[in-house]
Amino acid sequence: MTARRTLHPQVTTEDFALATKEAALLLRWYRPTGPSSGAAVLYAHGGGMISGSVAFYDPVVSDYVAHSGVPFLSMDYRLAPENPGIGPVEDVYAALRWLVEHAAGLGVDPRRIAVMGDSAGGGLAAGAAILARDRGVGLARQILVYPMLDDRTANIDPAIAKVSVVSEDFLATCWGALLDGCRGNEDVLAVAAPARQRDLSRLASAYVEVGDLDIFCGENLAYAHRLSEAGVPLELHVHPGAPHGFDLIAPRRR
Repeated sequence: MTARRTLHPQVTTEDFALATKEAALLLRWYRPTGPSSGAAVLYAHGGGMISGSVAFYDPVVSDYVAHSGVPFLSMDYRLAPENPGIGPVEDVYAALRWLVEHAAGLGVDPRRIAVMGDSAGGGLAAGAAILARDRGVGLARQILVYPMLDDRTANIDPAIAKVSVVSEDFLATCWGALLDGCRGNEDVLAVAAPARQRDLSRLASAYVEVGDLDIFCGENLAYAHRLSEAGVPLELHVHPGAPHGFDLIAPRRR
């Protein structure tokens, strides 16, 4: 059994179970010890769609909560390759619905809920934002931290590949697992690879950040540009000299 990683001392947690037709998903609610503003964030962890967990991200999420004063709901979506295709993003969307439906009991204003994720979780957050729009669920914001968005990404700049903490081989493994070997095919559903989404209008306002030494930098900039062109309010940050996962590598120097 893996030991629980350290939580920020000014954050408390409570676990819930979300039962879907496919699985029982762990939800962990992180609350700051001080007063809350009524906003809340649903967080999807990174890990290339094939790894990661709520427990592994305890220190990351609890730090966000402690420094922002905003409670977070983190969730264990089903991982590929056992659960390929749109299963993971449907899990994130189900957790978003759960948070909206339980907002009153958690002291949350349902009009002030954001979805957030890093890397693979950022791609799932983007996909969940698309599902929320298409299914009529209100969402205040989507916060995409160096998100994994496009299964068609290839021919990475060799200068970036040399310093990237995510290799092309690893990326191929992740997309191959999620898309069951159909990476690059025309029948890949857009919510599984949000860069494929043709219509980005009417999505929740977006925050996107990425390092310029990140293997995802090109696809992130292209997605941000398309969001802006579609009329989605956008805040974009490109950090010079920063690789993928820079904020996890040196969180205190961010």
